[in-house]
Amino acid sequence: MCNLYSLTKGQQAIREFARAMHDKTGNLPSMPGIFPDYWAPIVRNQPRGRELLLARWGMPSPVFALKGKKCDPGVTNVRNMKSPHWRRWLGVENRCVVPFTSFSENAVLPDGSHPTVWFALNETRPLAFFAGIWTRWTSVRKLKEGETTNEIFAFLTAEPNQEVAAIHSKAMPVILTSRDEIDVWMSAPAGEARKLQRPLLGGMLQIVARGRKTDEGGITA
Repeated sequence: MCNLYSLTKGQQAIREFARAMHDKTGNLPSMPGIFPDYWAPIVRNQPRGRELLLARWGMPSPVFALKGKKCDPGVTNVRNMKSPHWRRWLGVENRCVVPFTSFSENAVLPDGSHPTVWFALNETRPLAFFAGIWTRWTSVRKLKEGETTNEIFAFLTAEPNQEVAAIHSKAMPVILTSRDEIDVWMSAPAGEARKLQRPLLGGMLQIVARGRKTDEGGITA
C-alpha cells in the first residue's frame, strides 16, 4: 500500500488544475516526503466552491480494527468502498482529491530488504491527484495528544497496473490525471464516480527514483 508520497508543485498549480477557488493553506512549502498522519493539502467541495486546505492523512479505522487499542492513527488507503464504514463518505460532500507528484511502494528483494521505489507520470514529476475521501473527526490519534478534532483524509486504491505490480502486487492508488476526471470524482453520482476506482493504464507510470525516503526530483513551479 502507498504510505509515502511527494508533492513538489506549488499551490497555484494545484488550484489551477483542480479548479480550487479558495485556498486555506497559507504559504505551502514543497513536501518531498509525506508520511501517514502528516498534514498535507487536499481539495474538497464546499458550498462556496472547491477549497484547498491542509488535512491529516488517515481516515477513521473500522471498529473491529480498534479492539484493544487506545488510539487510532487512521487508515491511509481505502479499497472496499462497498463497506458501510467507507460508503458513508462516498457522497460529493466527502470526496476530495489529493495532489501529488510521485508516490512510493516498497520492493521486496531476495536479501530481505525493502527499498523504496518512487513512481511518477514521467521524470519531470508532473502534478496529478489521488481520488480521496475526507471527514471531520474527533478521536485519539496519539496518546500524547489526547483527544483532538481534525479534518482527515485517505485515498482510494485499486488493482496495480503493470508498472506497480512488478514492485507491489496488491494495490496502487487511484490516480486522476485530467480536469475531466477530477470533475467526475468531485461531482458525479456515486455510481459514476466509483468507475474511476481502477488502475492507471499500463505505460502511464515510470520509476523515477529508488532507495530514497523522500523524492525531490523535478521540482519546478
